[in-house]
Amino acid sequence: MAETLISPGVLSRENDQSFITQQPVQIGAAIVGPTVKGPVEQPTIVTSYSDYQNRFGTIFESGSLDYTFFTSIGAYNYFNNGGNALLVTRVVSNPSTWNYASASVTAGSTVGDSSATASIDLTLAGASVFGTNVDDEVKFDYSGTTYRFVAADPVGGLPADQAPLYFVSTGSTSTAYATFLNTKIGTAISSVITSVDAGSGVLNFTAASAGTAFNGVTFVTGSSSTFSTGSDATSDTVLGGGSNTTNETTVLELEAIDKGVIWNNTGSVLSDNAMESGSSDNVRWEVTTANTSSGTFSLIVRRGNDTQNNKVVLESWNNLSLDPTQDNFITKVIGDEKYNYISSDNYLQVSGSYSNASRYVRVKSVTTTPNYLDNAGNAKSQFTGSIPTVGSGSYNGSFAGGVGNIIPSSRTMNMYQYINSTDSQGLVGSDYTNMLNLLSNQDSYQFNSLFLPGLTNASHTSQITTAINNTQGRGDSILVIDPSLYASSIISTTQEADERNTSYAAIYWPWLQVADPDLSSTTNVWVPASTMIAGVYAYNDSVSEPWFAPAGINRGGLTNVTRAERQLTSTNRDTLYESNVNPIASFPGTGVVVYGQKTLQKQASALDRVNVRRLLIALKGFIGQVAQNLVFEQNTAATRNNFLAAVNPYLESVQQRQGLYAFKVVMDDSNNTPDVIDRNQLVGAIYLQPTRTAEFIYLDFNVLPTGATFPA
Repeated sequence: MAETLISPGVLSRENDQSFITQQPVQIGAAIVGPTVKGPVEQPTIVTSYSDYQNRFGTIFESGSLDYTFFTSIGAYNYFNNGGNALLVTRVVSNPSTWNYASASVTAGSTVGDSSATASIDLTLAGASVFGTNVDDEVKFDYSGTTYRFVAADPVGGLPADQAPLYFVSTGSTSTAYATFLNTKIGTAISSVITSVDAGSGVLNFTAASAGTAFNGVTFVTGSSSTFSTGSDATSDTVLGGGSNTTNETTVLELEAIDKGVIWNNTGSVLSDNAMESGSSDNVRWEVTTANTSSGTFSLIVRRGNDTQNNKVVLESWNNLSLDPTQDNFITKVIGDEKYNYISSDNYLQVSGSYSNASRYVRVKSVTTTPNYLDNAGNAKSQFTGSIPTVGSGSYNGSFAGGVGNIIPSSRTMNMYQYINSTDSQGLVGSDYTNMLNLLSNQDSYQFNSLFLPGLTNASHTSQITTAINNTQGRGDSILVIDPSLYASSIISTTQEADERNTSYAAIYWPWLQVADPDLSSTTNVWVPASTMIAGVYAYNDSVSEPWFAPAGINRGGLTNVTRAERQLTSTNRDTLYESNVNPIASFPGTGVVVYGQKTLQKQASALDRVNVRRLLIALKGFIGQVAQNLVFEQNTAATRNNFLAAVNPYLESVQQRQGLYAFKVVMDDSNNTPDVIDRNQLVGAIYLQPTRTAEFIYLDFNVLPTGATFPA
């Protein structure tokens, strides 16, 4: 179609302005605190509560009672209210002393050490018996077959043997009878019994080969009470005493993905191969197949408290190899990556060559078999003995050597409303410092809100100060703070809030009683408000936008809360709000509701409200992503126009979604002058008029006399 008019006419042109604006990367909340298990001092993203349960656990036992951490309750409420991604950072006491549990996977052969033996004493029956009593017999049971050796009168000749029935001539003495038995047994079952000593009327049996294979094979003697073994005429004779020597070498070491004693499950083995110390929070391993011809084997990771007849397989890894030249090399497949926090430089040091694909184990060490097959495709003899043995190993597939207790023995454990300044869920404030510093790295860890349930401004001033400073330095998140311990007064709570002045943090109060999601459904526990606010933010964002106020009956309801620690009056709420404490109110028929949305900024401005701070966080997040793509690009009008083409439509969409009254973006020659360009700078100016919320609603009811006219 022509795009210009040469002669008079009408030209219809299409301008497609409906391109969908790229949305910002989904960034969720971050929570720091103790967990039952999981990576120690290693921030980890989980995307659902079941994912959290698998990685970090929920319930632990102490003093015969079950507990959960604030971290778990907070994670549950976050995902239960629409949260998408949660960055969980586990903190522990004295992390430098913690260590990983490991397990040895072996290869090798089992050889017999000694042979099983048994004896039958025929002299106990008396010499005259063998001359007159026929039909006495020795019965031998092996591998499902009963071999019978029956005494018969030789007059007229012995009946023909019909295996497994053999006829033995009676004798005038027990020695003679034993000789006959010796001959028949040696002929019939030489593959099982290789040495039968008939001296002095006693039959001494020795198994055909050393080892445990013939232990338990039985001889039943006598069809009458006069033909017996030993001194007990009713007992069976059983081969026993065979033993094995196992020549095994460790060819592979597995290591639990996380640290702590919770991964240890050694100890006694119960019936059905269940491990006494196995639990749902640890694992066991098993080699299920091995093929020496191809040099491959299969490994499964099982739940620690399963049984042999009811295996719970968490992961299956098939067709593994010890050959580093192959793509199925076990370290490549499962991974060997390990992290270690270096406090001096505030970073996670990574070791290992391959990322961890398993969520439970990593390869600690391996005895490799390079080029397992020769050029003809045959297994090299020097390597075939290195393939792991099928089974669960000498430790029944268990792990050992893990160090680090959920609650260290040196600490008292104060949970729920009993946390205090010296012990909070088995931790002290300094246990958080490393990870608060690590999370200051904006490039490595992205989140839009940070929660520290278990720390209070009153008891952990240093850690809260660190968290505020790091949050302000990042500029892309908001910190939720608990002001004080359980049962604190309103005055002490407002005093804690008055000590802080920042738009990057908010305080909510009082404490809340909630139904614990993992304990009994009738179990209610007390938690600080920050435990539940992550869920409030998540619900607000799922039904509206981050720049809407996460407060009020529509978006600030606390559905899993039984009651607030105290029912605030209107005067109480006024006192708290004047000190920038967001009150949590209780209304009959409505329930418990977040009824404030102030930040801790003291100076009145748009940023003294949570919704505006979260608006700026969202905008800076998206626009920052756009700008990141321009680094090292040519500083030309085309580059600037690319920026404007991405940012303006996004801000228009925010305006349409009630986040902005107005905006303007400038990135042109006016703020990118030649001297700016010569300094390798690209400057953009973004002007915003944030939408304000209606927090104070005045309703004037005017009573007019009869006949008065209503105002227009």
